[in-house]
Amino acid sequence: MKALIILLIILIILISSVLIIFPPSRGRIPALLDENGNKLGESIAERCCVDADGCDIGMIILSENANNPVLIVCGGGPGISEYLLEYMYPSVLPHYFTVCYFDYRGTGLSYDKNISADDMTTERYLDDVQIITDYLRERFSQEKVYIMGHSFGTYIALNTVKYHPEKYEAYFAMSQITDQMESEYIGYDYMRAQYEQMNNSSMVKKFDDCPIRESEEMLKKYFSSSLRDTAMHDLGVGTTRNMDSVISGIFLPSLRCTAYTWGERINLWKGKIKSNEFPVVNDSTHFNAWEEVVSIDVPIYFLAGRYDYTCNYELQNKYYEYITAPIKELYIFENSAHSPVYEEPGKAAEIFSGNY
Repeated sequence: MKALIILLIILIILISSVLIIFPPSRGRIPALLDENGNKLGESIAERCCVDADGCDIGMIILSENANNPVLIVCGGGPGISEYLLEYMYPSVLPHYFTVCYFDYRGTGLSYDKNISADDMTTERYLDDVQIITDYLRERFSQEKVYIMGHSFGTYIALNTVKYHPEKYEAYFAMSQITDQMESEYIGYDYMRAQYEQMNNSSMVKKFDDCPIRESEEMLKKYFSSSLRDTAMHDLGVGTTRNMDSVISGIFLPSLRCTAYTWGERINLWKGKIKSNEFPVVNDSTHFNAWEEVVSIDVPIYFLAGRYDYTCNYELQNKYYEYITAPIKELYIFENSAHSPVYEEPGKAAEIFSGNY
């Protein structure tokens, strides 16, 4: 009898621990509230989807006021939902915009186990953005919308405004991809030098054992390795300045995010793993902005973290100087790494309110 009681207690503890780490949910988006905890009258906090040639593209729409201008956010990754950053680091974006966080075909809320990885091309992703854009333009009765790219998403968003400028008011380039291979070389050299200064011979050896300039195969291995992520987050030049690791900073929080059901939280990471095989990812890695996008016909606003070594800050600065656009501005977030809008919401508010 005593053994049965002990077993029951252990079982209760295990179940409670699982529910804390992986809470059940029907996948509902929390309402946007005022300072008194009341739902904002004209706010939107919803999940929806749009049919894109037979695929349901899942999206989350957030806005403090449905009359705000529409902003489409092309997230990073692909595979890790950009909404997770909003969930973990609430931004000011829903205050100024009706924000659409969508998940790319084959990932997140748009995950489908039956899709072919080979079909996830740049052209397919650009077409999907057009379908999303037209849906939002019609739904919110706006002739033009704003678009933001973040990291991988800047490859998608920049090419979107290049080919369809007539649909967009402006482009916000957060952590713009310019020449990712060169960015990786710069980041590699910086991190190795940092560990050398710290007399961390173990990490220096790990970098030396992965000579990324030796071959593209070695660079590809490093790009998806734990070494790269571990070093970036250890040195404060990764996703955010204060994120210690992807596991504690993104993976575990994603399991607790009740905007997604249990199955959807699992699908987030199934899609992330599968996305490594997508041709669009390879295209973005070999994208050279200086050669492929010399000019655009909409205003472009760069949002760059000083400590960004995922998409190197200095390269973003050089591309800002290079590109031709009707209006262009570079906003430097001095205390940010790769996710400046989420890391420094006060600075972002100054920019979007026009007070900077």
